[in-house]
Amino acid sequence: MDTDKLEKNKNKTLFNGVSGILVPGGFGKRGSEGKIFASKYARENKIPFFGICFGMQMAVVDAARNLLEYKSASSSEFGKTDMPVIGLLTEWIKDEEIQKRDFESEYGGTMRLGSYPAILKKGSKVRNIYGSKKINERHRHRYEVNMSFVDDLERVGLRFVGMSPDGLLPEIVELKNHPWFIGVQFHPELKSRPFNPHPLFSSFIKASVKKSKVSGKVNK
Repeated sequence: MDTDKLEKNKNKTLFNGVSGILVPGGFGKRGSEGKIFASKYARENKIPFFGICFGMQMAVVDAARNLLEYKSASSSEFGKTDMPVIGLLTEWIKDEEIQKRDFESEYGGTMRLGSYPAILKKGSKVRNIYGSKKINERHRHRYEVNMSFVDDLERVGLRFVGMSPDGLLPEIVELKNHPWFIGVQFHPELKSRPFNPHPLFSSFIKASVKKSKVSGKVNK
């Protein structure tokens, strides 16, 4: 779906017959409001939603704006904002060493690139999907959820169920009281194969098929 078109008219009929919404990785302001609207629609209508990297970030912005009512919530990627729920990442731990970077640093500047571990919260949907407490997934991004807003977002039902081992970097979110609403900061498609699909994709597709059978609507 063209999120530019969705951004301009926010026409809910564009989602008629949709039983699953996936918002993939990306960057930049163009189409971002359409992605936020897609998250809002999936959240309110109990449609399975899978946000990947930028897609997860836009779901977090949706929750901040529409559940917390922080109307100016945005990403610092789009310019100045007094509510930067998504911000530039400049420090993290890799291979037990603290890495600090700016735009002039080598190895991709502020890019968080490569495989990183995450710890999954007990009782979460993703821990059940993976069947494991600790996972390793591949990353490629510069922006991250601002930890200053995590407690507020948890209070309105956006659960941070996957974190870096030091507890400082959000990796996975789930929406409470929703059949399947998951956002991941990493790129599961990089570990998915045609005959060995990533468990998150398999679970998302199963949830979408189930939704289509319940609603009796299939978008052809």
